Amino acid sequence: MAEQKETVKNYMRDCVNDVLNVVMEKVSCCSCEKCRMDVIAMALNALPPKYIVTKKGELYSKLSKLQQQFEVDVMREVARAAELVSKRPRHGDS
Repeated sequence: MAEQKETVKNYMRDCVNDVLNVVMEKVSCCSCEKCRMDVIAMALNALPPKYIVTKKGELYSKLSKLQQQFEVDVMREVARAAELVSKRPRHGDS
């Protein structure tokens, strides 16, 4: 059997990705790749990182995701970032 290599992952990125499309649509934000990446980067910079390495760590993070305040925080920061990006999109920049 091949041994699986462990990597460090910011689980918060998954959480942001989970709500990204819905929030961007509600804010009427451009969904081009550049705007999406800007929203993700801004939201992640405003949220605390949740680094995981093992499956057990991932399960623990998923349990914490079930907490209502955690979900509200993620959605709030993604919405804030989407509003900022929609006001000043950079997709026209070279």
